[in-house]
Amino acid sequence: MTDGAWSATRPGRTLRQVATHCPYCALQCGMVLREDDTGVTVHPRQFPTNRGGLCQKGWTAAELLDHPERLTTPLVRDSATGALRPASWDVALDRIVDGIRAVQDDAGRDAVAVFGGGGLTNEKAYALGKFARIGLRTRHIDYNGRFCMSSAAAAGMRAFGIDRGLPFPLSDLGRADTLLLVGANPAETMPPLVRWLTEQRSNGGQLIVVDPRVTATARQADLHLQPLPGTDLAVANALLHIALTEGWVDRAYVADRTSGFAAVRRGVAAWWPARAEQLSGVPVADLEATARALGTGGRVIILTARGAEQHAKGVDTVSAYVNLALALGLPGRDGSGYGCLTGQGNGQGGREHGQKADQLPGYRRIDDPVAREHVAGVWGVPADELPGPGVPAYQLLDSLGTPDGPRALLVFGSNPVISAPRAARIESRLRDLDLLVVADLLLSETAALADVVLPTAQWAEEDGTMTNLEGRVLRRRALRPPPADVRTDLAIISALAARLATAEATAAGAGDTTTTEATGTDATGTSTTGTGTGGTDATGTGAGVEPGIALPGAVAAARFPADPAAVFAELRRASAGGAADYAGISWARIDADDGVYWPCPTEDGPDTPRLFADRFATPDGRARFHPVDHRPAAEEVSAAYPLHFTTGRVLAQYQSGTQTRRVAALRRAAGEAFVELHPDLAARLGVDDGDPVRVTSRRGELCAPARLSAGIRPDTVFAPFHYAGAGRANSVTNDAVDPISGMPEFKICAVRVEKA
Repeated sequence: MTDGAWSATRPGRTLRQVATHCPYCALQCGMVLREDDTGVTVHPRQFPTNRGGLCQKGWTAAELLDHPERLTTPLVRDSATGALRPASWDVALDRIVDGIRAVQDDAGRDAVAVFGGGGLTNEKAYALGKFARIGLRTRHIDYNGRFCMSSAAAAGMRAFGIDRGLPFPLSDLGRADTLLLVGANPAETMPPLVRWLTEQRSNGGQLIVVDPRVTATARQADLHLQPLPGTDLAVANALLHIALTEGWVDRAYVADRTSGFAAVRRGVAAWWPARAEQLSGVPVADLEATARALGTGGRVIILTARGAEQHAKGVDTVSAYVNLALALGLPGRDGSGYGCLTGQGNGQGGREHGQKADQLPGYRRIDDPVAREHVAGVWGVPADELPGPGVPAYQLLDSLGTPDGPRALLVFGSNPVISAPRAARIESRLRDLDLLVVADLLLSETAALADVVLPTAQWAEEDGTMTNLEGRVLRRRALRPPPADVRTDLAIISALAARLATAEATAAGAGDTTTTEATGTDATGTSTTGTGTGGTDATGTGAGVEPGIALPGAVAAARFPADPAAVFAELRRASAGGAADYAGISWARIDADDGVYWPCPTEDGPDTPRLFADRFATPDGRARFHPVDHRPAAEEVSAAYPLHFTTGRVLAQYQSGTQTRRVAALRRAAGEAFVELHPDLAARLGVDDGDPVRVTSRRGELCAPARLSAGIRPDTVFAPFHYAGAGRANSVTNDAVDPISGMPEFKICAVRVEKA
């Protein structure tokens, strides 16, 4: 069976099998894990997103479960030698709690910060946000998804009143007559999605790709627009200009379902195609052909991704493509629409339930009094005790260890030493902290700097839920328990909450402050360990704690259960009535179907595979146009830095590479950094293929072998961002941020290149 867990014992062999999902990208491909005495193997399964396909990363995902570099015990930095040494959980947790209390006693609650990740399950993201707000009582929490989806999310919220990456099922791509991909390279970032692109073209559809490079996706396109990095907004305005001129705007839709079009129409009047060509380099003929395909196609979909979004004007760039989609009457029309391709595994769910700086569960705003009252009621605290909004990720990281910034940081599921822009500066900030704690499964570059490193369970060793790029909530199922001295993130949060409460009560002289270790089982029977009574009600709010007995550690642990089923039950209550409403989603309902789409407010009511059929999630039900105009990159080329630099991903690596750089097959396929240059540029520099080159910006440099390609513009160089050391691309990138979303400008800065 593949719809749950199965185990059996046969003579000489123990067999276990579970249906789950890939640990990597937001496609969340379905797979079956099988374990016997020889190890764990991966088998693809027929699931709607991947339809039996997996990429090389998915096929090799199980290799990390027993990897020799896996962390299997806590590590604590030796004050005498400066080295990380194995330690017990008691020693490690005490070191953390003592450090937290020291900095908060000296500098206040906000002296401690939390940094999460877009790969954490919904349960962990929810618990982490709750822990920051009522366990640590700090306003400082954000996550690495700020570097991924924040610009598209902000643009979606201001246009539609809701942020769901794809407001329609992925299968709609295969039916599109015209599909426009802007800054997206799914052939390398999520290869099984290409099946939908192939189906779309085999059905007679036209695929158009906007990308500065001739990527694997662009090579499959019917038309490839190759603009200068940072000019996507101008291209979008020119496309809308042409649509207006040619009469392709759906005026009835605009009148009936939108507001604000007049200002946008006036703004794009100045973006005649020849002007856009002069700025972007995209020929007028290609702009006209693209506008015609969009304006005359029956089913039309526009998708953006990081190439368009990771800019200091990312929100406005996405808004320009949303304006185009609205003008053509696409959102809410069957088989048509606008969407963005979410990147990280839980990049959608991870931005919905409270680990963002300005957010409470259910996609509520933390500065909304009604939202604060609701969530505080679920958490059992007064609303006025909840802290206010924090600051976006880069601003948070850049303030660490400074006089006005946090002096302690807890990191879960992230590696900012590699993933943050201006990475050398952020690495220095991390070194300046009084206390750095990292929970991870491997010793990442960030963990290597930590004072305490906590070993965490892997994806195949824990239960929970993920929300994929469609807004489909899925079940992650455990194949086996983690190693004996490894804990889940939920168990770590529970233990920290209990010890902090006990320490505070002891300092205040309050009652019996006994802390107890409790063990229990999660929904699959996997053993869980936390600190506290182990008694939680069906919502995980702690009804098992006997009234009238002061056991601060036990009460805190009950508020932060280690059981993911209890956490999800509480998440449902906390999200109820919010934009991302999970109240009607249960694990049983997910198991009965191929996932459940939010919003889903009632258990016996329908979920929502498609949004916007009748109205948008705005007060008046209308989508909102926003006039936006092109502006230059935050940093323009000069005589000293004459080239444009951009970054991206490669097929065999993922994000900061903490996991994929340790898988032998992936290391063989893409084991080192490189710098992609056009042959004409290489000839001017005297560089041959494979020569080491140095790329220098105003912030730092990277050194890596040259890779010559006629598929990149001669004025642009590219490097993947997965690698550490001298090849770290984010040593070079610009830390200028979008004023609305806080998204850094990863995709363009000015550099010079020379033979190293």
